[in-house]
Amino acid sequence: MTRKLLFLFAFMPSALLAQHTIKGTFTPPEEFNFAFLYKVTAETSMYVNNANVKEDGSFEIKLDSTVEAGTYRIVYAQPQDQYNFDVLYDGKEDIVLEFDLEKGLNFTTSNQNKLLASYNKSMSMVGSSINNYYSKNVKDEEGFKSVFKILDDTQKEFEKATVGSLANTFIKAGKPYIPNGYEDASTFSKNVKDNYFKHIDFGNQTLQNSNFLIEATLNYVLGFSNPKNGNNDFMDNVDVVAKNTNDEPKIQKILLEILWSQFAQEENETVANHIASTYLIELARKSNDDELSKKLTYFKNASIGNIAPDFEIEMTNNKGKTTTKKLSELESANNYLVFFWSTTCSHCMEEIPKLKSYVKTIGNDKLKVIAIALDDDKYRWKNMTYDYPDFFHVYGEGKWDNEIGNNYNVTATPSYFLLDENKEIIGKPYDFEDFKIDFEKLPSIANDTESAENANLLGSWTDSREESQLNPNGLVFRPSDFKKFPPSRFRFKMELSKDGSCKYLYLHPTDRHKMVSGKWDYDAKTQTLKIFDGGDKIVKSYRVSKTDKDLLLLSTIE
Repeated sequence: MTRKLLFLFAFMPSALLAQHTIKGTFTPPEEFNFAFLYKVTAETSMYVNNANVKEDGSFEIKLDSTVEAGTYRIVYAQPQDQYNFDVLYDGKEDIVLEFDLEKGLNFTTSNQNKLLASYNKSMSMVGSSINNYYSKNVKDEEGFKSVFKILDDTQKEFEKATVGSLANTFIKAGKPYIPNGYEDASTFSKNVKDNYFKHIDFGNQTLQNSNFLIEATLNYVLGFSNPKNGNNDFMDNVDVVAKNTNDEPKIQKILLEILWSQFAQEENETVANHIASTYLIELARKSNDDELSKKLTYFKNASIGNIAPDFEIEMTNNKGKTTTKKLSELESANNYLVFFWSTTCSHCMEEIPKLKSYVKTIGNDKLKVIAIALDDDKYRWKNMTYDYPDFFHVYGEGKWDNEIGNNYNVTATPSYFLLDENKEIIGKPYDFEDFKIDFEKLPSIANDTESAENANLLGSWTDSREESQLNPNGLVFRPSDFKKFPPSRFRFKMELSKDGSCKYLYLHPTDRHKMVSGKWDYDAKTQTLKIFDGGDKIVKSYRVSKTDKDLLLLSTIE
């Protein structure tokens, strides 16, 4: 991950005379149009100059006398934080480079840049030799001494060759752990980790005004972690970074915010909230960074495992009377879905009808949807709500500047928050399909479906009323293809599908019979089977007494 940078364009007067230049060639040339140069600092990157890329891929950026020594970033495409590379400029030499999209960066002029690039390449090769040594899994003390002597000599040679240069600062800070005597793989790995920050001075301004500290921190936190340990290694590593940066609160805040962003983007709420709660919220408070403090708090409050932020809902009954309840006061369902949408969001308009259809197969006692429209047209929103009468509707006035949306850390629509009956956030599905998967995995839903299947309820059943008259224990239903049923004025029939939908025989007042669509629900605890019409009206309600593949014994619930 590259650090989030604020690019400040501060154009310099053209009258200043150039002293040095950065020249380069991009390959393939047709892929490049411009080259922007920025001065890298601890908190931001400031615009210095730019140049157009010619047809042959060449460019030239002029550096006047005001350009200070330090790390500079060349941006060659959008987005800027992805398409860039860094160079060192000491105010004494011109820089000539080649950048190939496949081969990468190569310096043809600039001693310190060439030496730093050579150092990184050499250390990578020695690192491969060390890995090869340990991969043999054989104790070879002579081989051990040989490979680590090469490492020690390489480090010393590059430190000596770069004395007095910017490159020397990075080479000394990057000095690897070198053991004094033989160490097995496990011991060596532990010592590498324990000594990782030994040569890094977090107070050094040259390191601060570069990407070095950021890359070192990310490599440590992400690299020294064992997947078997879950998030524990990540959090322990963050604690080490915090400890090593205690004397540099400004740099500590920058690095921890970058780490927080990394884990927040990966939706690892456990580690992100550990960083925020343990360190970053307090650092934001001390530095009067209200924007960061709010961002961290919103993210934490809307994380899985927290009680969902409360808000008010206006509800109108059949008589037109309006009452107001808070989310926390709702008691009508086992689960709730807080769904953020917008009338101008194309994805929302694709998903909300699917949500409506799906909810009809579930039943309001299983799931209640609270649809919050982050919108700026109340009349358009109000008209659309009539198409979704089973939802609770909330108008999120102000669109992206809305308190409810902010409290849920909503940055895009549609956004889903699945809650349990206590309003604890138990899921944050990406879209409607993810919501269906998450919801159907809930124990209550999965158990009901499994119980219904185990109880052999699925299928087509017909009222065998002749058998019911001889059975004092209840109503007898048989599979519709079980036998030929005698003629009857009306014989109730129902077809129960796995997805919660059903069809049932409807007796019209004019004595016409037809199969109509509805939905059904089975409560395993009370052994109650309910058949609903297209809305929420109960058509039939039974208690299941006995069932197997050829018999369904029911009793009517009034």
